[in-house]
Amino acid sequence: MAFAGVGLHVIIALFFAVHAVRTGQNNYWLFILLAFPFLGSVVYAIAIYLPNSRLERGARQMARQAVKSLDPTRDLRNAQAAFDYSATAQNEIRLAQALQEAGQPQQALQHFEASMKGPFANDLEIRWSAARAAFDAGKAQAALQHLKVIAQTDINYRADEVGLLIARAYAAQSDSAMARQSFEFLQERSGSFEVLAEYAIWCAESGDWGTAQRLKNELDKAQTHWSSHQRGLNRELLQRIQTAFAQKSH
Repeated sequence: MAFAGVGLHVIIALFFAVHAVRTGQNNYWLFILLAFPFLGSVVYAIAIYLPNSRLERGARQMARQAVKSLDPTRDLRNAQAAFDYSATAQNEIRLAQALQEAGQPQQALQHFEASMKGPFANDLEIRWSAARAAFDAGKAQAALQHLKVIAQTDINYRADEVGLLIARAYAAQSDSAMARQSFEFLQERSGSFEVLAEYAIWCAESGDWGTAQRLKNELDKAQTHWSSHQRGLNRELLQRIQTAFAQKSH
């Protein structure tokens, strides 16, 4: 039994030694782990391994969420203060992102578009953020303009996300022909759950119950093997599907 205990310590130490090599830790950790397997493993776990583990990252994320719930405007205040102190393009982008996160898409759009007049004029990530802010602000045409620039610049950039927002923007403009064409194209190309869900919602809201029900059957089938975690991640989308199809019973 004593021999087995020593062997286990060595195995654990070797595991941490491999982790140290792969993550580029200082070489003295190898000496500590191999010279003092038990004590070295304990020290390494506390000092290096646990702070970078998924558990620790999850704890940090929960802590950030807790701080956000207690002080929801903290990030926005800090971003605004930084921009007021120094109106650089980077600080303006940070402010725009904070405004978008705070549910102020109209103000976010103004800052995103302003930031693209400088060194970030060709930054597709900033233009994508501007497109999302425009759509959330009810400016479907402005969203489409940004999305078309993205598609013309790099057809592969966030292809599904860009394509889906294009379809939703056409739908918001009541351009049924272009909305359906865009949704059909996305369904053939990716057929992801989100694409099918947004297409089903649009069909239900447009009164095309035949297509809507066909898509919902596919969505229900896809959810058969979902975990509670997956359902939690898609809670908002599932609620929108339920709301859209509730119209049929009225």
